[in-house]
Amino acid sequence: MSGFLSLIAWSFLPNLVTGWTQTILYSIFIRAGDPHPTPGTPRWAEHRRKIHIAVVTLYLLYTIYEADHDIQSSPSFYSSLGAPLTATEKEIKSRFRRLAALFHPDKIKDTTIPTDDANSYFVHLQLAQDTLTNPVKRFAYDRFGPEAITQWQHCSSISDYVYRGFKAIIPYYTLAALSMYGFGLLGYLDWGKFERWLILALLFLFESHSVTRPHPPVFLAKFINPFITQFNNRQPYLQFQAITLAKKLSLTLYLAFSQIGPLITADTSSGNIVVGKGGRGSGNEEQELRKGLERLEGTVKRLDTDATNLLQLELAPFAGDEKAMGETWKKVKEWLVHNTIRSDPMVRDAMGRSLARRRGDAPVGARGTR
Repeated sequence: MSGFLSLIAWSFLPNLVTGWTQTILYSIFIRAGDPHPTPGTPRWAEHRRKIHIAVVTLYLLYTIYEADHDIQSSPSFYSSLGAPLTATEKEIKSRFRRLAALFHPDKIKDTTIPTDDANSYFVHLQLAQDTLTNPVKRFAYDRFGPEAITQWQHCSSISDYVYRGFKAIIPYYTLAALSMYGFGLLGYLDWGKFERWLILALLFLFESHSVTRPHPPVFLAKFINPFITQFNNRQPYLQFQAITLAKKLSLTLYLAFSQIGPLITADTSSGNIVVGKGGRGSGNEEQELRKGLERLEGTVKRLDTDATNLLQLELAPFAGDEKAMGETWKKVKEWLVHNTIRSDPMVRDAMGRSLARRRGDAPVGARGTR
């Protein structure tokens, strides 16, 4: 139910925000008394297209920030013990003893702290210490999160955890691939089709590498974590946290391809935002243009046939008289030539200027009507 409501909100909320934003921007940047671009004009449609792209982009960036905030606000076993990701077993035990001396339920003297909260926090610290001092459980926790420790009770070796974790990710990518393929057959998700498959393949390779290798990915350990830890109160990403963020980022990119991609090449010359149905809009536009040219060609052929039949009907009385036919064709050609020349704007303008030089009362630029 919540997913359905989120889909409805995603369908209507950006359009509402775009309309409100466009109205506010017009009231700010257009001076009082000056006319605002009216709906249905190319200028209004172009403004709406750009504002909608900006609104959707900001919303997608916020979803990434929200995912990162959720990860940072959820304490890991390392942050709970105050230990770095490279802490040794000796360092972890030392930090646990220090915290146990402060937060053991029997040693807490602050009566304002409920006993249940104190017990729960100490149990959390004990679980963190037990997990990080066990090489097998530490391997599983770094790659699969706390669920692997609390729920995968039958696993006893690294190979067991790797098999269980790799088995768990196969349905996710299988369903994602089938969904993309199915929507593609129905004519959806055409814009950025190649990029979508590339992102899915890279995400699968990243997660497979993270959960099977003995060390975290190089770019995560050498580049991303050193960069984010430069900011205050930020913890480095574990493998399972980086995978969660990468999946959220891939979903955000998919939404960007669906919502922003078609708008980049949308046509606003008609006063409306016209988005091509076929991917980037080129294939569908060429098909429609080809159909229009075919209809135009058919119309021209029908007009040519009607004109020929009409001319033959008018010349029917002169059939068999070669002299009369020749004179008629000659008169028709002369009429066509003179009519075409006289109706040409440049010829009429030249005739007007010539008459103006000969008659003083003729205005400059006269079209030869006087």
